[in-house]
Amino acid sequence: MMTHGRRALFGAIVGVAVLGLAGCGDDDDDGGGQAAAVNPQQACDALAGQSVGGAAISAATLVAATATTPEHCRVAGRLPTKLNFEIRLPSNWNGKLHFGGGGGFNGAIPGPDANALSKGFANVSSDSGHAGNPASTPLNSPVFDASWALNDPEALNNFAYLSTPTVMAAAREIVQRRYGQPATRAYFEGCSNGGREALMNAQRFPNLFDGIISRAPAYNFTGLVGGAFNRNQKAFAAPGGAFTAGKITALSTAVLAACDTVAADGVRDGVVSNLQACSFNPASLRCPGGADTGDTCLSDAQINAVNTWISDTSVAGGVVANRGWPLTGNESDPGAWPTWVTGAPPSAPPNASLQFQFQDQFIKYMLAKNPAINSLAYSPDANAGAVQGVSAVIDAANPNLSLFNARGGKLILWHGANDSAISVNGTTQYYQQAVAAAGGQANANQFMRYYVAPGVNHCAGGPGADRADLLAALDAWVTSNAAPADLTATRADAQGAATLARPLCVWPRYPRYNGSGDVNAVGSYTCTAP
Repeated sequence: MMTHGRRALFGAIVGVAVLGLAGCGDDDDDGGGQAAAVNPQQACDALAGQSVGGAAISAATLVAATATTPEHCRVAGRLPTKLNFEIRLPSNWNGKLHFGGGGGFNGAIPGPDANALSKGFANVSSDSGHAGNPASTPLNSPVFDASWALNDPEALNNFAYLSTPTVMAAAREIVQRRYGQPATRAYFEGCSNGGREALMNAQRFPNLFDGIISRAPAYNFTGLVGGAFNRNQKAFAAPGGAFTAGKITALSTAVLAACDTVAADGVRDGVVSNLQACSFNPASLRCPGGADTGDTCLSDAQINAVNTWISDTSVAGGVVANRGWPLTGNESDPGAWPTWVTGAPPSAPPNASLQFQFQDQFIKYMLAKNPAINSLAYSPDANAGAVQGVSAVIDAANPNLSLFNARGGKLILWHGANDSAISVNGTTQYYQQAVAAAGGQANANQFMRYYVAPGVNHCAGGPGADRADLLAALDAWVTSNAAPADLTATRADAQGAATLARPLCVWPRYPRYNGSGDVNAVGSYTCTAP
């Protein structure tokens, strides 16, 4: 994962009884910290070698404070039979627990969540019950490997839905052991597959977390990876369908010219903020006669690839489906098509794209269960039984969140509009279905918010404002009943300094430039209905 998109995936980028209950507390409880001061070094050392909540603790190390994280005890644990996790216990605890989701096919424990730790949360994450094998994947990262799923139902079930409640039960016991009191609140936050895990928890384990943040969720994992990724890669691998870097730039430039206008969103700034008003016909870039005559136009095969990209996918007679991607004008961003769709042309082979890699592993080890198969010759439509079987285990597409709402849970959905991994249109569809299942917008507003970040890639990156403190908004909603409205999002440079700010608008509104003022300042924009 050499690009920003791949790093974001790895860092961001997984109907049984509930194994742990979220702390309820009083409605006005602020989640105060530990009951009594203790020596952090001694408290940390005391956990090493212990068995707590069914977990064997192999190591407990006090980690010194850094510029981004406070002093904390890093605890490594293992649950039967092969579920590994870490929990980071800050010396100055706020009384709450934060679970960070995984990415891709998981297989490695994500690092500490700096935002959660800096706020004083105990922070836990896991490998979801298996170790990925980087040697089995061209991109040499455990999150791209699904070979572990072959003939291992325990590993598959842990990945799909069981690992989080299992780890949470142990994490609560470890928190109790360290601080002498239980966590008063528990939150889950994840992006990509972690976003799928987030929705899975809300759907199947509604009492597990008080609040959930689901970013760019791969909730319809089967339709996305086994269906749309496979279909996209077949179109781009078809004779004449491959794109050069110049052709991707030509497409992006044409979309921006059509949709990034003063009339559409108030300013030409390289980001299509009013995406719902963007309409672009790829055929307008057709080369004369449909033949490939250079980088300024698209051949018929390339136009077909773009039309495949933007159209919906229905798999195995409608067993699962996936919404098509919007054209945003930022396809040429390094973390967009060059990472996810085409690889970095012109020299990259097809397996350099992340969509190829994921569909290849998914089909070989989860659908066809044949490592020797050619994934681009495989037809999910001809294997409806396999599609249905995997979907029933992995997908988190149920929009009925009534039990989560009834227990007082709060949900924040977020998606980057320029996400080339998971279509923002799919998350919008899920949100609309969840609103309908809740009985309408007024009811949904009591427990759910949805934000779309213009110009933002998968989980992070891109020309848009990709950083917003959703955890602070969720915590205020849960603990103080302060429902989030429009938020502020920023983009930072390599040193962490903010270079622009935009309103992060409650969907379906978008940030529109007011016509005057600094184009990089949040106050120069107003959230506006499309």
